[in-house]
Amino acid sequence: MQKSLVINPDKCTGCLQCELACSYENEGVFNPSKSRIKVFTFHQEGRFVPYTCTQCSEAWCQQACPVNAITLNLQTGAKEVNESSCVGCKVCTIACPFGTVNYNHSSGKVIKCDLCGGNPKCVEACPTQAITYVDADQTGLEKMRQWATETDNNTATA
Repeated sequence: MQKSLVINPDKCTGCLQCELACSYENEGVFNPSKSRIKVFTFHQEGRFVPYTCTQCSEAWCQQACPVNAITLNLQTGAKEVNESSCVGCKVCTIACPFGTVNYNHSSGKVIKCDLCGGNPKCVEACPTQAITYVDADQTGLEKMRQWATETDNNTATA
């Protein structure tokens, strides 16, 4: 069973614990700028939205890589950057429509979420459960269908 990250921005307090946990797990330092998950701040509204790689089924970053350095981890479903193959050309950063593939200046390679090998540290660190790691089937069509059904029922009774 594959799992995926689900982010609920309504629960995010902007504490940045997810960024710190990610940077420590992947880079060995507590430095949000080295994190593979970012928290976007809407200052005017006082709201926060965590975002990271969505592990697209047709990953543009993977398709764009001229040296095939981004491969699918069959166990986790994550599109992972093979650091030894990556030449740091940044084509994948341009190809990603969500801006979740980033260039690491210290290594000269790109970095992106790899789901921490199936045990995402951002999930463990989030004190409000704004980030969860659930069965991938719970994140897609069935969830939308359930919402649509509830909306139809609410409309019919209103």
